Amino acid sequence: MICKIDHIGIAVENIDKALNFYSENLQIQCTDVEYIQSQGVKVAFLPTGDSEVELLEAISDESAIKKFIEKKGPGIHHIAFRVDSIENEIGRLKKLGITFINDVPTYGAGGAKIAFLHPKSTGGVLVELCER
Repeated sequence: MICKIDHIGIAVENIDKALNFYSENLQIQCTDVEYIQSQGVKVAFLPTGDSEVELLEAISDESAIKKFIEKKGPGIHHIAFRVDSIENEIGRLKKLGITFINDVPTYGAGGAKIAFLHPKSTGGVLVELCER
């Protein structure tokens, strides 16, 4: 079951520069920065009430974020929905014909179990399921 919006992922070229904008202008403070080597990203967490913004910077040439920025430029990369059971949601959505990029959960930022739905199944939006 979808519980809420967990976070919005924003691809940036430089986290430090982006953090300046968010902290100085929007007064949203970063609470942590984490490196996810398996995904080739550096992630900055900016809590906003019940959800958060995650700034994503590529740290490897193979990173999906690097490829995204090369193709589309910096900007909103994905929206993540918190689920109570990622395995149940994957099973339910697959029965509805939804295609996944990874239909076996992996671990992402903040230790969350994650799975991405393919944008071809979601009207062009990269959707992440996230269980914390």
